[in-house]
Amino acid sequence: MPPTLPPYALASPTFRFRHLANLAGRAQIGGAREVALACFVAARLAADAGNGAEEGASGRTTRSTAARAWLGTLALPTPVRSSATRCAESSAGGRTGTLARELTGLMQAAAAYLDAPARHELEVLAASLKD
Repeated sequence: MPPTLPPYALASPTFRFRHLANLAGRAQIGGAREVALACFVAARLAADAGNGAEEGASGRTTRSTAARAWLGTLALPTPVRSSATRCAESSAGGRTGTLARELTGLMQAAAAYLDAPARHELEVLAASLKD
C-alpha cells in the first residue's frame, strides 16, 4: 500500500518531453543541442496549442512570434530550421492537423540528431494531434 501524503503536500509535478530535454542537456554544445532545444520548443508550442489551453489566439501568436525569433538565433541545419519555424507558425493557428503534419516533418528533418526516446515523444504528440 503506497504511503499517504500529508494534506498540505503537493502532488509531484510531471515534466512533459523529458527525453527531449534530457537529450538537450546531454548533447555537446552546438548543433545537436540546438536541434534538441528547437524540437523541445516546437513540441511545447504544439502541445499547448493542441490541448486547447486557455491562452487564446493572441497569446499563441505572441508565443509563436517569440519562438520564431529565438529559432532564428540558433545554428540549425536548414531543413531543421525551416521545419521548426513552420511548426512555430502553425501553433499560432491552433489547427491540430497542420500541427501534426509540421511536427512529423520536424521529426524527420531532425532524425539524425534525436535518440529513440526523444523521437517517440514527438511521435506520440503528433499522433495525439491527428485525432
